[in-house]
Amino acid sequence: MPVAFDGMSQRERRSPRRGAALLGRRGVRLGHVLGFPLYLSPSWLLLAFAVTFVYGESLRADRPDLPAAGGYALGLAFVGSLVLSVLLHELGHALAGRRLGIGVRAITLELLGGYTEMEGDAPRPRVEALVSLAGPAASLLLTLAAGAAAAAVPRDTLAGQFLVQVAVSNAIITVFNALPGLPLDGGRALHALIWAGTGDPHRGREVAGRAGQVLAGGCVVGGWALYQVSALSLIGIVFTVIVAGSIWFGATGAVRLGRAGRRLHLVDVDRLARPLYRVPSGTALAEAERRAAADGAPGAALVVVGPDDRVRAVVHEAAADAVPPERRDWVAVDDVARGLDPARTLPAGTRGSDVLKAVQADPVGEYLVTAGEDVVGILRVADLARVLEPGAPKPGKSG
Repeated sequence: MPVAFDGMSQRERRSPRRGAALLGRRGVRLGHVLGFPLYLSPSWLLLAFAVTFVYGESLRADRPDLPAAGGYALGLAFVGSLVLSVLLHELGHALAGRRLGIGVRAITLELLGGYTEMEGDAPRPRVEALVSLAGPAASLLLTLAAGAAAAAVPRDTLAGQFLVQVAVSNAIITVFNALPGLPLDGGRALHALIWAGTGDPHRGREVAGRAGQVLAGGCVVGGWALYQVSALSLIGIVFTVIVAGSIWFGATGAVRLGRAGRRLHLVDVDRLARPLYRVPSGTALAEAERRAAADGAPGAALVVVGPDDRVRAVVHEAAADAVPPERRDWVAVDDVARGLDPARTLPAGTRGSDVLKAVQADPVGEYLVTAGEDVVGILRVADLARVLEPGAPKPGKSG
């Protein structure tokens, strides 16, 4: 029995360009449902094939008189019911988000379930809890509806068996997603609860992420125990490990995000920016480094200046480090430098979450720190990452 789980997402993603191909980053665009863009990941084809085959073979084993085509047709119908179940689950999130003032970018259906891509974080714990629990509530209503329909028809008929399977699958979706650990819906509700109690959304996210890691481990241990007593097939244990891995990665990301959020007060461009050490165009890399060391600025950012002393390019740290020692006297700073990119600038005085938003589109390399038209420093994203990692040494201006 496939278990679809929800990964309601608030990740920032760039929208597909107008005129882009139908198959985009999210998958195949199916259109709009209640005003929400809907995408189907190609991974659903793998699930459709597996479920159709397993369901059809299982049904034919119980009913030898059933033609193969009939069994596989019912298997495909069951896949369709799963797609509809996950879609209604995600619509629960999307409708609640729209009602409570959170924009929705898209709904995507994937191999293990789906996710609703929100435009931003919930502004209050109550909103976070309501939006996250709206999905399981929709699945619960679908469980009750399928159960009521199953009770109205004989259990020994194909229709009765099919409706029971639909009811059971939605019950599993409901219970599983309500478990208290990120990235599941119950984990978002736990996050909201801790946020409401402590006033700290970052602590809530970290604790709920830890709970998700425990749940992932429990899935593996529980699945292995069931496999040992032949209560779970080999395919079942493989699927369980895949689900557990997805939960683990989502939970680990939540823990890191929570830790980083609790250290946002340390993010200050003026403090993190490295000072500039200007070297003329054509200077050998080794000579530029010797001059910086002699002038007491070994941690400064090397920048290439022209005859007018204006900054032309920034020496890329990784490229410079990759030059062998015996070649550093022969490689000019220009050869390991990047030209100035107006899009990769930060005004002096930028702090906290504004810094993270600014570097989110391209979270590698360096950003120019500017005061008016003047470049006054260089922010290396590696320095920013060290600040956001708990226990990491704080980068200083001297490196």
